[in-house]
Amino acid sequence: MSQNISRIEGLTKSQERYIKRNESLADATKISKRADIVIHIIMILLAFACIFPLLLVLAVSLTDEKVISSMGYRLIPSKLSLDAYSYVLKDASDILRAYGVTLFITVVGSLSSLLVIALYAYPLSRRDFKHRRLFTFLVFFTMLFNGGLVPWYMVYVNVLHIKNTIFAMILPGLFTPLYVLVMRTFFSQAVHPGLIEAAKIDGASEFRIFWQIVLPLSKPALATIGLFNVLFYWNDWYSPLLFITDEKLFNLQYLMYRVDRSITYLVSQSNSLGNVSQLLSNIPSQTARMAMAIIAIGPIIFAYQYFQKYFIAGLTIGGIKG
Repeated sequence: MSQNISRIEGLTKSQERYIKRNESLADATKISKRADIVIHIIMILLAFACIFPLLLVLAVSLTDEKVISSMGYRLIPSKLSLDAYSYVLKDASDILRAYGVTLFITVVGSLSSLLVIALYAYPLSRRDFKHRRLFTFLVFFTMLFNGGLVPWYMVYVNVLHIKNTIFAMILPGLFTPLYVLVMRTFFSQAVHPGLIEAAKIDGASEFRIFWQIVLPLSKPALATIGLFNVLFYWNDWYSPLLFITDEKLFNLQYLMYRVDRSITYLVSQSNSLGNVSQLLSNIPSQTARMAMAIIAIGPIIFAYQYFQKYFIAGLTIGGIKG
């Protein structure tokens, strides 16, 4: 290695030492073939552990209810049946309406939350903002203490008057203190002050710097927080439980929750209703729950592929030369 370096003309001793150090580090970080195989096996097992429950849920939802009761859960159904989906989709119009409400809440809520968090976190990352310690403390304080469920509910109902409105399912997740701190840390590390100073010299305003420089450099953080927001809004059933009584505003998760509660109640009462107990016993209770899970999880799976593109493309963005 040293002989090859000495053959290169024009290199100083410091440059030779630098090249030697980099080559030694490269040799130290190489993975042996055996270790590479072990790592691949571990990753395959972890991937299978993540995929297996989803495949099992899908298999159970396609299995006959009587087979589940007698033989238990199996990855390969011994008797296929669509009774669970027929029962859950009996009122297809309600499912489609709930899908529409959920999609609207997820898209509008995620984008609005991402904008609010980014607008709040960016000034906190700027060292020339003299009140950033105060506003950072206000965010951190809300992570430790809150007013409780009753005051929170009264503010939404009696002050904001958003009960039985679509905003009741958007506002609760609009501002998350933890995401603000994560975004602030990313802004402070990925956006070099030299970029902001250069943009100011060129005459750019603060909003132009934020929209055209800071946000494009922050795609990894925006994608991460955006994905968390999407998962929150898509899986939220607690807000409709508290604030929504109009069936036209039920989202998908809360509608599935009501169906599950109805199935649980009917099955629990099947032994005490006399002649109708035989009819109630035919309700696909276990398979219907799995079918609801498959129906609810469908679209959200594709969100991971959409956000993954930004994770990979934005990893090297944010460097500054010179």
